[in-house]
Amino acid sequence: MPALQQLTRNAVLHRTYEGTNAPVRIYWFSDRIEIYSPGGPFGQVSHENFGQPGVTDYRNLHLAEAMKVLGYVQRFGVGIQIAREELKKNGNPMPEFTVEPTYILATIRRIP
Repeated sequence: MPALQQLTRNAVLHRTYEGTNAPVRIYWFSDRIEIYSPGGPFGQVSHENFGQPGVTDYRNLHLAEAMKVLGYVQRFGVGIQIAREELKKNGNPMPEFTVEPTYILATIRRIP
């Protein structure tokens, strides 16, 4: 659950809110969970450095601050790292990321 929380919160925080009303979507299948976030990499985050600890940027600073104050974010720039650590502890495969210009898809597979 901590890994899913981190990845879902990242999807909400880092999605684009301009030019689209597409929602963050979470699909739960028998063999995997997919978290779809509208909007691709932003600012300092690129396709090449996506998911590296400490590499982050925010489309909406007000939302980022609100999520931190409300306790949904413990520390900026480490959500994916925390998710990877939690999945490893649980015996799950590492999350898979599809990083495109218009969306990011995180896929979490069940334990083989």
